[in-house]
Amino acid sequence: MKYKLSMFNFDLPEKLITDTPAKNRDDAKLMVLHRASGEIEHKKVSDLIDYFDDGDVICVNNTKVFPARLYANKEKTGARIEVFLLRELNKKNRLWDVLVDPARKIRIGNKLFFGENDELIAEVIDNTTSRGRTLRFLYDGTHEEFKETLNSLGQTPLPRFIKREPTQNDTERYQTVFAKNEGAVAAPTAGLHLSKTQMLKMQIKGIEFAETTLHVGLGTFSPIMVEDLSKHKMESEQMMIDTAASANINKALEQRKKVCAVGTTVMRSLETSVSTKNMVIPYDGWTNIFIFPPYDFKIASCMLTNFHLPKSSLMMQVSAFSGYELLMKAYKEGVKKKYKFHTFGDAMLIL
Repeated sequence: MKYKLSMFNFDLPEKLITDTPAKNRDDAKLMVLHRASGEIEHKKVSDLIDYFDDGDVICVNNTKVFPARLYANKEKTGARIEVFLLRELNKKNRLWDVLVDPARKIRIGNKLFFGENDELIAEVIDNTTSRGRTLRFLYDGTHEEFKETLNSLGQTPLPRFIKREPTQNDTERYQTVFAKNEGAVAAPTAGLHLSKTQMLKMQIKGIEFAETTLHVGLGTFSPIMVEDLSKHKMESEQMMIDTAASANINKALEQRKKVCAVGTTVMRSLETSVSTKNMVIPYDGWTNIFIFPPYDFKIASCMLTNFHLPKSSLMMQVSAFSGYELLMKAYKEGVKKKYKFHTFGDAMLIL
């Protein structure tokens, strides 16, 4: 069967897209899909531990979200411009790839002033897309001081559907408890469900964790604009799997233990770094892999993920892992039982 964009549409009531997380990370609902039998269970994320045993490996994405959303005033007119930092292109020259809104007001040569006292000034030096720009920040201090200033002026980059201003609670909850490698402009949302207490209980049981890194960028969330999925191109995102993580995962594979990918970003990382012998090799580079059905997964035997939006690349990847029919059945049941979708929504474990 050839899978098309329209096949991934479904009726999702707006009230099921929540803009606030559960009170505690592992309070969220957990739907468990059994691929072999088609059985669906309804649990809580706190029940995750029951599905793993000594020697199983849970792979997480330790990327850290940085305060990527800033506001500036345009020179002369004073127009308020949103600047969304995407990635640092050159440390020495302080060049950044950014999105600007409204884009129509920003041209090459324009200067932007950040902060009440113009703590930062940037000059537009390139147009990369209709909304994208390259900025050169003008700053005399060290790179560390420059980054501190950027972070002090920036806001937690909550998704656009969340209309309120970010709170201190958002700053904490829009970050996994294992976040350490700064570079993401969006959180790896499946990992938001894991709490420190839950992970400690799992480690006591003998369950191991392997940390990977994929800096979530626009590639993960860019809308798909073509009906033929084979024509969709993902934007590249930076990723890394070190020697220790790959050794952990390969040991579990050799011993026929479970390897669980926490989230679509981890799954993409594992499938990017797979060897011809279906093992994980250390990797430090970029990936633009787009996974949609049919797809032959090489590493993970199970997956923890969120409930995703219609027609999203995330939903397509999950469908490739679970099986299309089972996922559509699960989403229909999720809507019926009022599971929460999207960033701060509930979780799904696929076995």
